[in-house]
Amino acid sequence: MMFLLLLLCCVATGALACDEDYGSAFNSTGIACRITKPAALVLNEQTTKVIEAAFTHAKYPDMGGEKSILFIGKVRYGLNNLWISNVSIGKSEVELREDDAVGIDIANVSATFKGTLTYGYGNWLVNLGHSLDFEIESQIDLEVNTKLYCRDGRVAADTSDCYLTFHRLLLHLQGDRQPGWIKKLFTDFVSFTVKLVIKSQICKEINNLANILAGFIQERAELFLSDGDIGVDISITASPVLKASYIESHHKGLARLGNATARISDSAFSPALLTESRMLYFWISDQVLGPLVSAAHRDGRFVRHIAGEELQGLFRTNLMAATPDFMSQLLSSESPEAKVWSLSDPQLWTTPQGTFVRSVSAVELKGVSAGHDLGLHFETEVEVVVRASYADKKLFLDAKPSQVSILKASTWVGNDLKEVSDVDFLKEVVEKIGVPKVVSYLEPGLTALMDSHGLSLFELIDPEVVSQQGYVIVQLDFGFPHHLLVEFLQRTL
Repeated sequence: MMFLLLLLCCVATGALACDEDYGSAFNSTGIACRITKPAALVLNEQTTKVIEAAFTHAKYPDMGGEKSILFIGKVRYGLNNLWISNVSIGKSEVELREDDAVGIDIANVSATFKGTLTYGYGNWLVNLGHSLDFEIESQIDLEVNTKLYCRDGRVAADTSDCYLTFHRLLLHLQGDRQPGWIKKLFTDFVSFTVKLVIKSQICKEINNLANILAGFIQERAELFLSDGDIGVDISITASPVLKASYIESHHKGLARLGNATARISDSAFSPALLTESRMLYFWISDQVLGPLVSAAHRDGRFVRHIAGEELQGLFRTNLMAATPDFMSQLLSSESPEAKVWSLSDPQLWTTPQGTFVRSVSAVELKGVSAGHDLGLHFETEVEVVVRASYADKKLFLDAKPSQVSILKASTWVGNDLKEVSDVDFLKEVVEKIGVPKVVSYLEPGLTALMDSHGLSLFELIDPEVVSQQGYVIVQLDFGFPHHLLVEFLQRTL
């Protein structure tokens, strides 16, 4: 049912109106999400749990009425404290109806309703009142056609096209000890009333669950795409596209740092860039990734301190260039330490070879020897090409330097290092020590960040990160996210 929306990162915040001109909407798309028919089938496996929640969580009002019977007079009745004692569901089927709705057909819903029946009858001679418990056995088919649309910058669902077909509705009075004519009388007109109320309340509760689920997904999506002061505005740019083989949503993907928000224009997105061979696709523009990296720089995320044995151990790497005397003195000094930080917004662009990142960083090393301060400061511009992968619930980054230059270098006493041998040594240090060390921080750091938002709880099957000109595509299959279903039902119930 509405759990088809579970993996759509398409429930988003924002109060901007959606653009129903898809050409214009695509132009401002930073992230696109496509769920294909196989994914819908997997998500539909546990639709029964959501439908059971709708039946059990629905509030059924008290009902009443009266009917005139010959020789008896008016028969008044009331059904009170109606509740479900048992519900089971046979099977659920899903259909993506192109440009129309997500059709969910639920067959063989068996539900037992219980409550209290009060009734009275009489004429000018006699007036009697009774109260007894009752039980209603029902066999129902349920059809819900969910239309997806844009409301205030987020995906909304309209489930008002909801039908219940009753194949059985059998009334049991307490112990069946009452006269047969009473049971026959109430079976007719009480059953009709119950049908109307059950249909109204079940469909209303399904719509209510849809709204709760929308808020739940929004919360999870925002959490996953945020950390500290950094976040992403994933407001949708248009209503979702519904085809017979997939559902696709389009998002702004604007990186935020505090009150500053990036902009996206002239997006390269086109539906033709995504296929239908995998269950889930995310198309991500460089105009999303670049500002996110810049936000991390401005938020002070790219600063590292290394000291002592860890620092000395790094320089045990076999280098082609000879180690200059000033570096040997620094490394052998008392408590050597280093600080590395980015100096400006990194530049990022993606090609079929991978994602290129160019950054300017500063490195400062210092120590004390025989009471004298020693130090080295240099600035370097590094360009690396990165290919990312995800396996065994870990992120892997294959980063290869494509260009390294030393912009300036000087010792603690102000002597500039201009000797070719010194510059070559520093370039090799950056390439063979610096880049691998940065990767060794980023891989577990980003993995831990994603795990803190629950990514490790998902069963991701053969995820791939495909680099193209100006964007990346993340494509994967997955198993049903049971942990999210459990969390959603716990919150709902």
